Amino acid sequence: MKTPMITRYEGGVHTDKLSTRLLLPEEQPENWKKVLADSVTDPEALLNILNLPKTLLPGAVRGNKSFSMRIPRPYIDRMTRGDQYDPLLRQVLPLGEECEEVSGFSLDPLAEQSQNPSRGIIHKYQGRLLLITSGACAVNCRFCFRRHFPYGDNQLSGDSWTEAVEYIRSEKSIHEVILSGGDPLAATDSRLARMVDTLSDIPHVKTLRIHTRLPIVIPQRVTGEMLQWFCGGRLKPVMVIHCNHANEIDEQVEQALQKLRQAGAILLNQTVLLKDINDDSKSLADLSQTLFNAGVLPYYLHLLDRVKGAAHFEVTDEKARLLINELMQTCPGYLVPRLVREVAGAASKTPIPVN
Repeated sequence: MKTPMITRYEGGVHTDKLSTRLLLPEEQPENWKKVLADSVTDPEALLNILNLPKTLLPGAVRGNKSFSMRIPRPYIDRMTRGDQYDPLLRQVLPLGEECEEVSGFSLDPLAEQSQNPSRGIIHKYQGRLLLITSGACAVNCRFCFRRHFPYGDNQLSGDSWTEAVEYIRSEKSIHEVILSGGDPLAATDSRLARMVDTLSDIPHVKTLRIHTRLPIVIPQRVTGEMLQWFCGGRLKPVMVIHCNHANEIDEQVEQALQKLRQAGAILLNQTVLLKDINDDSKSLADLSQTLFNAGVLPYYLHLLDRVKGAAHFEVTDEKARLLINELMQTCPGYLVPRLVREVAGAASKTPIPVN
């Protein structure tokens, strides 16, 4: 069913049920690009903004050399000044521990490079595949399992885009295409609209899914143009946002998520279980309730993918099971995410038994 258009008129908005576009009076479509360009990329600048001790700088500089820091200012604004243990800061601040060699942690923990049949495609699971729509991210999370992914070899343009489309056309079992990255919403709306138009012409593709962090870290990214190509066509729109702590959701984020819901998107969330960030039942319960209040259902709680540089974030399976059991005692079932691990070569996410 097509979503209504909200168009400008003096003093407010009105609807047109025959259209699929959604525009808001206060909207500035290019604003998100300016916010992205103004991201903080220098560890010393970040410490100064947050009034943090200079003793953190040597480790931050070392970590930054192995994986560059990038943090949008709206995300920084939600951090507590002077608190080096702030749960949002710890997700994005480079640390010297990232440079340590830890057994069992590798450059490609999910063996995705062996499931890369065409440039820009990762085809791991039956019935769906990933398109690496953008190699860029709005925020470089320090635990990212693709922090070493060869994005330069997987750019979708020209011949590589043609090959990817032909691959999807030829695989009749594919009913869902997932835009991934990097972050797919780091690409421009015009480029994404062209891609989605092409995918919409493939009859056996029914669902368009986006995995993204951008509505969380730069809520201005949810523009009318974005809603048009995402929610205004034939494909069923599903968005899986990535939020790890309740403090990540402020009023601006709630407004962005509301726009997505009103346009017809199904909103789910996936969380990574992270040591000293969200590895307690209160933090997880608060996150589930805050997501629900914003119209998002908890989907997955991921155990850490063992990527090189992220060992200091790992939480044991035993503790993860304990946390889920505690959540089950305090939250309704629909607010308890599924505890899963991604195993290289497995046919799906692997559920972790909690009893």
